[in-house]
Amino acid sequence: MQIAMSPVGSNNQGFTLFELVLVLLLIGISTAIVLPNLAKGLRDREVRSSALGLAAAARDLRSRALLDGVPQPLVLNLRENSYRAAHATEVRLPAEISFVSVDGGEILDADRKRFYFFPNGSSLGGAIALAGAGKSVSYLVRLEAMTGRVEVSRGDNS
Repeated sequence: MQIAMSPVGSNNQGFTLFELVLVLLLIGISTAIVLPNLAKGLRDREVRSSALGLAAAARDLRSRALLDGVPQPLVLNLRENSYRAAHATEVRLPAEISFVSVDGGEILDADRKRFYFFPNGSSLGGAIALAGAGKSVSYLVRLEAMTGRVEVSRGDNS
């Protein structure tokens, strides 16, 4: 049995032009596939974090109502794209995120709705839908009337 050995670096061949073009083409195709999905993921994250922030404020109000024995309001301002939990400062949603629909609650005027959380653990109940620009990604914050439970779920419109 013979073993053929060649010295290291003796092969002077490099990559052909065809191989280089093929690699660049594969990189271009993979970039074209990945970038739109990356942008959609970033939009989804913004809408999700806004919905989770609203849900956290609602859960805090429910806990405060149970602890203090006093009803706690959550006021949504649809025109200003913001909400206020009890007497806390107003929280504005990012510019590209908006309230799509608000069901339930108490109508204060054309632009504002109020949800109450009561000392017995219940709430007025309702559903608040948030969506990003283009309405392609949306989240629904549900307020259960009997239990006061707050749930966040994804409503994918894409």
